Parts: sequence; C-alpha cells; structure tokens
Amino acid sequence: MSYIKMIEKDIVDIFKRVGYEVESVELTTSNRPDLGDFQLNDAMKLAKSYHENPHAIAEKIKEELEKDDKFTNVNIAGPGFINISISSKALIEFLNSLNDDITNSFDKRKKKKIFIDYGGANIAKTLHVGHLRSANIGEALKRLARAMGNEVIADVHFGDIGRQSGMVISEIKRLHPDLKYFADDYNGEEVDFSITAEELGEIYPRASLASKEDESRMEEVRQITADLENGHPGYTALWNKIKSVSIEDIKKIYIKLNTDFDLWEGETDCYPYIPETIAKLKEGNYLYESEGALVIDIAEDTDNSPMPPLVVIKSNGATLYATRELATIYSRMKRFNPDELWYVTDFRQGLYFEQVFRASKKSGLVNPDTELKHLGFGTMNGPDGKPFKTRDGGVMDLKTLINLVIEETTSRLNPNITDTKEREEIAEKIAIAALKYADFLPFRTTDYIFEPSKFADLEGKTGPYLLYSTIRMKSLLNKSDINQYSVKEIVNATDRAVAITLLNLPNVIDKSYDVKSLNDIAEYLYKLTSTYNKFYSENRVLTEENPAVKSSWLALTNIVKSTNEMLLDILGIEVPEKM
Repeated sequence: MSYIKMIEKDIVDIFKRVGYEVESVELTTSNRPDLGDFQLNDAMKLAKSYHENPHAIAEKIKEELEKDDKFTNVNIAGPGFINISISSKALIEFLNSLNDDITNSFDKRKKKKIFIDYGGANIAKTLHVGHLRSANIGEALKRLARAMGNEVIADVHFGDIGRQSGMVISEIKRLHPDLKYFADDYNGEEVDFSITAEELGEIYPRASLASKEDESRMEEVRQITADLENGHPGYTALWNKIKSVSIEDIKKIYIKLNTDFDLWEGETDCYPYIPETIAKLKEGNYLYESEGALVIDIAEDTDNSPMPPLVVIKSNGATLYATRELATIYSRMKRFNPDELWYVTDFRQGLYFEQVFRASKKSGLVNPDTELKHLGFGTMNGPDGKPFKTRDGGVMDLKTLINLVIEETTSRLNPNITDTKEREEIAEKIAIAALKYADFLPFRTTDYIFEPSKFADLEGKTGPYLLYSTIRMKSLLNKSDINQYSVKEIVNATDRAVAITLLNLPNVIDKSYDVKSLNDIAEYLYKLTSTYNKFYSENRVLTEENPAVKSSWLALTNIVKSTNEMLLDILGIEVPEKM
C-alpha cells in the first residue's frame, strides 16, 4: 500500500474513533500551502448525514489528528475544512521507502487480463501523422496497465484487406501486366518480383487518384478486392509479398516511437472465425433482413437518439468491416478470454464501436461481464490549427514529421557531442520525447496544436526539458563522492516541497488509469521536475558540508530521478545518456 493510502486509512480509523463511519477519505492537495500540505473536506459531508455543525465535527477530528505524530499544523479553515501538514518524521519514513524501492510509490490494482487494440496501420500505405496518437496513447496505456499489475496483450491490428489492396494490385498490374501472379494458370510458384516500401508509398496515392477520376478503374479495384477476399491465388501471393515489405517498414517507424506489440495481426486473421461468428448470430436469431442485407438491431430503450442497426452481411452476400470486427472480437474471446478489451482509435469512430460493442454483448460473442471500451482521441494539428499537411497540401507522413522534429532537436544539442552517429541517435531520442510528451499533455479526446520549435525547446513544458533535467540528476549522483545515501533530515521548504509532490503520485496514477488518459502523468512530471529544479537551484547538494543533509539531498535526487525514469518509461520515452 502506498504511503498516502496508508495515511488516508489511518485517518478513516480516526474518524471512526470519534464516532463517524466513513469508508474512505481523500487528502486533496491544498491550494494554501501556508495553511497545510493537504485538506480534508469530509466534515462538511458528515454534517448533513449526522445533523451536526461541521465546525464541531472538524474540531473533534482535529483533536485526534494532533495526537498522531504523522501530522503537524492541523487547523480548521472556514466552516469546517481541516488543513493538515505531514510531519518531517513521516516524510523521512516515506522517502526512504522509495529510496529502497521506487515501486512502492503507487498502488497496484486487482489483476485483470486486458486486450488492447491500437496502431491500426494500413498495409501498403505510408504511416501518416494521424497514426501517431494511436501509437503513443495505446503504447502508454499498455505500459500503465502493466505497471498497475495487469496482464496486457497488445495487437497492432493492421488494415491488411480492403480497398487499398485492390488499388495497389491494380496499379502493379498496369506496371507489370506480364507478372505470373496475374496469369489464369498461376499455381503458387515463386515469382521473381520485388518491391520496396518507397515504391509502395508512390503506388498507392497514384492508384487512389486514378480510381477517383475513372469509374471503370474503380470498378476494377472493387473486383480485384473481391477476388482477393475470395482467395484468388495470384492476388493472394502478390498481396502477401506486399504485406511483408510494408509490415517491415511500418515496424521500423514503430520502433522509433518505442511502440511494440505482442501480436502483429490484421483484419484477415479473423477470417477462420467469420463462419462461426455468423452461425452464432443466426442461431440466436439476432440477424434479420433489411433491404437485402442481414443486420442486427442494437437500439435500446434508453437511447436519446436513433441508433441504426449494424449491417453484418451486405445484400450481395459479402462481408464487410463490421463483420470482420465482430469475428475479431469473437476470436480474441476464444483465444485469450480477456476481462476487458480496449480500442484506441480516433474518437470520431465512437458510434461505430458503440454499434459493434452492443452487437457483441447482445449476441453473446463476449461474456456478460467483459468490458468493451473505445478510448477515442482528438486530432494533432499544425501551427495553423488544421491537420498537419505537406507544403503541397497533402497529408504529412509520419517519417517527415519525425525528421522535422529531429532537425529542431539537432540544432539544440550540446556542441561538445561531436560524434556524428551519437548526435543522430541522441537527436532522435529527444525528437521522439518532444513528439510524445506534446501528445500526452492534452486530455486524450482533445485536439491540440503541435509546433516543432516550441515542443523541441529545452525550457518550458516539453519532453526535452524533462530529459535534460533527468540527465542532470544522473550526472549529479555520478559526481557524488558517496554512493550510499538515505534521507535523514527534511531541511527546508524546497526539499519538503519535493517530498510532498512525491507523496501525491499515487493519486495521479490512479486518475490516469481510471480515465485512460496520460495528461495527468505528463503534468505531474513537469511539476515534480520543476519543483526539484527549484530545490536544486537553491541548495548546493554536492558541496554541502553537513553529512546528514548531503545524504538526504542525494537520496532525494535519486528518488526524483528514478520516479522520472519510471514515468517516462510508462509514456514510452527513453532517456539518453547525455544531450
């Protein structure tokens, strides 16, 4: 149990001791540090249920709190708000528990099995800036869920079938009409044909434009797509080769973003489960015909607006994206039986996922107690407030954005780092930190503006600022003439402020996990780092002559460094050795 939770539990016992039954209390950080570190507002709530004066209740509680040596400066403000400061003795005990083991800093949850779907890259298409948030947020939520004690299975869920496959194959057919893949007698033999990721990056936009301008070309694309879904041997072999090249290229970008998956599956991996899924829907009489298509009704009496049925099989008998989504959910339940499934995509897909989730629940594709969650996110925009574009107005690909930020971070590197390879590696790590941290600052569903020059800065609320400060802490510890230290004293207001900030971490972690957003962790990292930097600027840690004070300050530095590293790792941000 974290130290703050232990304190709150002790306060619950104090409440009961004076005759007030409460299940829990929450110490909220005081906005008046002159009155106390924390505030208790429970006397106001108890006044209603016990029909007593809130100030009288607060007085009883205050009297008991003052008997506990963990608390000091207990006072009452207004009609019954109780202000509490944590004693130096308690803070020293708390800090040394972290110095021994940083994992004591927050509480774990009851273990669950969570399946998380994020990434969503499309095969044969270049990753663009719209894929950044899914990768960043999904990866961080995965890491946070694991840190909270859960078993987590992550799947990239490639878009490996659909219109783009027909477009790419149709363009290759025009470029290389004599390829054996397109022959009627193709029987699966190896074909001497290679293609690069760069070529694919050019082929798809060209095919897409041609299909939009020429209806006959679009009809060809539709036919190829249908043939591919029906197992056309030549198209399937060619598409598998394209998939292999595309996935390797996509993986390289995910590696740059410190994003990884347990499963690298796509939509087509659900195909073996589609017949079983449809059979289950039919057996339960959940499907009915509407304008030739088979749909499932998902409207509920509590709906405030119309909820359209979900189309499962089109009028021509073909499956569609929703069919594959249902089959994918069914396959995940059969293979992994998770307690929760999280989907991290653009929040504009909210209605679609609501439909799919309702259909899955209604038809029994998932267990009644399985939680299905769509964790939608907002848009990352350019300095003009509009979605990032290239100079010619096209959607900016992710590689280009990363390179733009690398240019900014390279210009800010220490000029003493002269090794070219080392400079490139450090600049890339800082650039990724700048991108990720900017992505986490707003609440998950909020649109935000990303300015490379602003978020690559070493000052202010940026990823590079956090990296630079953490590296400086490591350097300070390395320069110390002692390597065994513990907290022996709380010396002044600045080291006390750092301790109180550290004490608040469990509440930050709990909130982030409960709302599935990383903005509170991002804000906390900045607050903790800034509070430490203020302490550092006002105290001479390495030259302190009092051994007890020096040991305390080195231990405090080590705790903040370790906390930063732990939280940055949850955010998927790597700390370089220098910058």
